Amino acid sequence: MGKLGRRVAPRDGRDGAELVIITGISGSGKASALKAFEDLGYYCVDNLPVELIPRFAELAVQSAEIRRTALVVDVREGSKLDQLPGILKSVKRMIPTKVIYLEASDAALLRRFSETRRPHPLGTDSPVRASLSTERRHLKPIHAIADLVIDTSKFNVHELRSYVTDRFRKQSADKNILVSCVSFGFKHGVPEDADLVFDVRFLPNPHFIPEFRGLTGRHPRVAKYIRLFPQTQEFINRISELLVYLLPHYIREGKSYLTISFGCTGGQHRSVMIAEDVSKRLRKAGYRVKVMHRDSPT
Repeated sequence: MGKLGRRVAPRDGRDGAELVIITGISGSGKASALKAFEDLGYYCVDNLPVELIPRFAELAVQSAEIRRTALVVDVREGSKLDQLPGILKSVKRMIPTKVIYLEASDAALLRRFSETRRPHPLGTDSPVRASLSTERRHLKPIHAIADLVIDTSKFNVHELRSYVTDRFRKQSADKNILVSCVSFGFKHGVPEDADLVFDVRFLPNPHFIPEFRGLTGRHPRVAKYIRLFPQTQEFINRISELLVYLLPHYIREGKSYLTISFGCTGGQHRSVMIAEDVSKRLRKAGYRVKVMHRDSPT
């Protein structure tokens, strides 16, 4: 005879369950994104056949152990990938589902394939660039239905995982962007990947003071000298306020990475000091910031 137990009120199996589908271009970082979800406690599966997704969703709804799940589905599925948009319609009625599409520029993808020396999943009969073009056409219908598109062109592996972790840890969405503050010298050219460029050559130049010539804007004496001028502090205040205003708007437009470049003549003194100070302001405002000094010797 079975045990007598309390009668339990039925619950909605969808409650607390969540399914994340990670897809996108080969080389865009899907494996790194999946690892980030695994670190967040999601039950993760790579390259699950699309016809098994509805069954997997049922398990997520019914099981207490795998309620938060993340799957990678991509071009390795071949022609069966065409079924994914239709399958997702039925799955979304069963469980809250979010489709994340990872992409990157051809230049970034070609560099990654060159560095890893891995073949493109579509085979070695065609050049990687041609395979990427074919893959983009094949994935276009899935890109169109994605809930979130992440351009990973400027992310390294660690930055991508940090971005995914921060976003799906359900922190405040208005701070979900990685900001890169870059100093450079105009005589060496403007950084190609800059989203915003500010010219700080109007500030007094420490280069003409012999004791500062061999130092950089990170040196306390050089930084103190540049800050002596009222236009320096006013510029930092105004630019920081502008960026704090702009960043939430960039985020709402889906931007996950913003490069802000500050340029002086040689990229050694003024731009370095400004990049350091503005980055501190942005960190204080709650944003994730990294600083790079492209043309500074230290």
